[in-house]
Amino acid sequence: PPVGWMNDPNGLSKIRGRYHVFFQYAPESADGRGMHGWGLYTSPDLLVWTYEGMKIYPDAPFDEDGAYSGSVVPEGKGFRLYYTGNVKHKDKAYDYISDGRESNTVLIRSEDGIALGKKQVLLRTEDYPAEFTRHIRDPKVNRTEKRYEMFLGGRLKGDKGAVLRYQSADGENFSLEEILTTKKPFGYMWECPDFFRLDGREYLCVSPQGMPHERYRYQNRYASGYFEGAVSEDNFREWDFGFDFYAPQTFWDGTRRILYGWIGMPDAPYDNLPTVAEGWQGALTMPRVLTAGKRGLLQNPAPELESLRGRELSAEEESDSFELLLRSIAPGTRVELCGALSLSFGESEVVLRFFSPAGRGREVRRAATAAKCARIFLDVSVCEIYLNDGEAVLTTRLYPECYTLRIDGDCLCRRYEMLPLHYRE
Repeated sequence: PPVGWMNDPNGLSKIRGRYHVFFQYAPESADGRGMHGWGLYTSPDLLVWTYEGMKIYPDAPFDEDGAYSGSVVPEGKGFRLYYTGNVKHKDKAYDYISDGRESNTVLIRSEDGIALGKKQVLLRTEDYPAEFTRHIRDPKVNRTEKRYEMFLGGRLKGDKGAVLRYQSADGENFSLEEILTTKKPFGYMWECPDFFRLDGREYLCVSPQGMPHERYRYQNRYASGYFEGAVSEDNFREWDFGFDFYAPQTFWDGTRRILYGWIGMPDAPYDNLPTVAEGWQGALTMPRVLTAGKRGLLQNPAPELESLRGRELSAEEESDSFELLLRSIAPGTRVELCGALSLSFGESEVVLRFFSPAGRGREVRRAATAAKCARIFLDVSVCEIYLNDGEAVLTTRLYPECYTLRIDGDCLCRRYEMLPLHYRE
């Protein structure tokens, strides 16, 4: 957005032929303080975007401390919009985990896809199961042929993450169907749930908090990923292995499943001073098309983005926005971006490393992948790296002082200037 703070993608949908990308928005500051609601961009083609402004304000008693994340269900010419209304009591000291917080599930209907109707509270804090703390949020609602399904992220008492699965015949009166969780604790909180079916398989997506760090897994402060089939500890795959990726959401546009993620990380010990100085902070990934692979889901940029390719660039030319295609990558190959970030290809891993202050305190991330090909996108302060045709992805923010490129090793490469997306206000 032009000013302020952007985080989680919300309400992703295609309505009346236009893509809708809502997002968590705090317009009053670039550090996330102040009023939290929903902003909106729309597009007919994923290339030309119109900023529609802030659409949901925290202006009711049941959402006075934030209109938090949620989802949209298209219906006819309009849609149903579900979100979490956050309330934090301030009359005395609370821990805001076991008490002091309200998490209300709220519905807004739009009959024409433009005007929003009145807010309607569907579930209040006292309606949730007693075994949960006050941390329940982020409704993802899907409509099947027979019913509506709603998935809410939650934190059980005893600090165990879980998802509450509700069902409804009318999209307003929901009853609890089951609680989805692992046998052993798998993080203390599951945020931003999502659920979809693709090529006959079921996927439950969550962003677990509190995972112990490993060399190749859960390297960031918080994780994001999905269970394919059974909800078990050994059946979880992460979406992204870079420094900055969280809270993704998917939607069906009529022909394909598309994902957007927030290029950020909650509570990360770094700051984005260059953008804060300009009055804004936050970005979303490129739209990623999901397909089923042999070892999990594949993520690849929407093919519409290929129309943004400009002239072919040599490796010596400086550019702050380009697509780099690498094929037949030999182990030992190393790519250096902007004098700040390196990508090293090994026999069985790919290592992303900051070696300058541009990392803002971050150092290294790894993907356990024997990469033979890669697509690397640089867009001023964002880098997205797609390995082996979407088998693994690494996303990060960076704030370099130059835009050089160096490639050492053996590989085939082509590099294209990336033309900018078009934005209208």
